[in-house]
Amino acid sequence: MMLAMEIFMQFINLFLHLDKHLFAFVTAYGTWTYLLLFMIIFCETGLVVTPFLPGDSLLFVAGALTATHSLDLGIILGLLCAAAILGNMLNYKIGQLLAPRLMRNERLSFLKPEYIERTHRFFEKYGGKAIIITRFVPIVRSFAPFLAGVGGMDYRKFFFYNIAGALLWIFPLTLAGHFFGNIPAVKERFTLVIFAIIFISLIPVAWEYFKNKLQKD
Repeated sequence: MMLAMEIFMQFINLFLHLDKHLFAFVTAYGTWTYLLLFMIIFCETGLVVTPFLPGDSLLFVAGALTATHSLDLGIILGLLCAAAILGNMLNYKIGQLLAPRLMRNERLSFLKPEYIERTHRFFEKYGGKAIIITRFVPIVRSFAPFLAGVGGMDYRKFFFYNIAGALLWIFPLTLAGHFFGNIPAVKERFTLVIFAIIFISLIPVAWEYFKNKLQKD
């Protein structure tokens, strides 16, 4: 129990002080940082078992480091876009391949055939919008492409919105870090900035929820 709590606290510390840890990694390992950033974004978007990895905050911090020339902005933008696109593609394919087995497993009550069919209809109706919106929602973005694959969303439609969502997610957050991350007021209040990023990322979901509720009423 104590070990689990210690690991949890270390993760919280890493999350809240990501700017310092990433800068230290760049200083120690140089260009290997690009591989680390690629793998974090790829795993967060490509595997449903790693939704806890930092996404939004990592993009902001990486952008801030490009402003100090510790990292190259062009390489970061291209590499992280590729990681986000490929991660979602892998997650979709995993969901697509596992769907038949998951449906046959009676112990998984949350994946009954009728639920799969309902998921399919959801992504056929809202698929494109859902794939883009969930890019900005921590945790959820790790599950959306998997469920799109399980639900049998048309791959061509998924492919287009996957790319659009990656660009809309990577570019604004990374460029925001590049232009604003090294402002003294921002650096001194980095923890608050991270929470602000998370809060802002939840706005699209809240907007969609209330808009649909108003339409039903």
